[in-house]
Amino acid sequence: MGTYIVLIGVQGAGKGTQAAILQDKLGLLHVSTGDLFRAMKTQDTPLARKVQEMMSAGELIPDEITNEMVRDRLGQDDAARGVILDGYPRNVGQAEFLDKLLAEKGEELAVVPILELDREIAIKRVEGRRYSPDKKRVYNIYFDPPEREGVDDVTGEPLIQRDDDHREAVERRIDLFFDETAPLIEYYKKKSLVQRVDADQAIDAVTVDLIAAITRALMDG
Repeated sequence: MGTYIVLIGVQGAGKGTQAAILQDKLGLLHVSTGDLFRAMKTQDTPLARKVQEMMSAGELIPDEITNEMVRDRLGQDDAARGVILDGYPRNVGQAEFLDKLLAEKGEELAVVPILELDREIAIKRVEGRRYSPDKKRVYNIYFDPPEREGVDDVTGEPLIQRDDDHREAVERRIDLFFDETAPLIEYYKKKSLVQRVDADQAIDAVTVDLIAAITRALMDG
């Protein structure tokens, strides 16, 4: 039996960071739908070509295509021990597909940790990001500012902010996340799979709480 985990967290909660740590500590495969979509750009399969066409046309990828990508990835050998899913499922329809997919393998979800973060803190974590021109150093004007406002500590060059990190864009993404995931969290609550983790802590502290939550769920299961 494998261990299957769905990790949910608003942008800024450190989901990608924690998923990578869990992959290392638990020996489970980290599957990010963002990575899957990026990989599709370089593959030459019928599914990849279909995704490439839709992305080139600026179309939204429908659930059935995303579901097939996940089915394909979970069928590969390196996923046999279990998977930490990041960015999937995004809605109840995808969650129902995942349940059926795992059931076909004789598996089921073990736990759904929610990395909880206050809306305003989430916004500041993303909107406050500033990068050195070479993107090697990242600051946050609220939580980890440079020594001199607006300039890189190493080179003294002006820091840059990504276009999609401006407050309005960040607020839209974060509000959309809360709207979209509320029914998903309710779906998993009814299955008694949800474990809540405070993401407003140092990275190491979040990891400790996350592993404790996963261990609890596996023992209860």
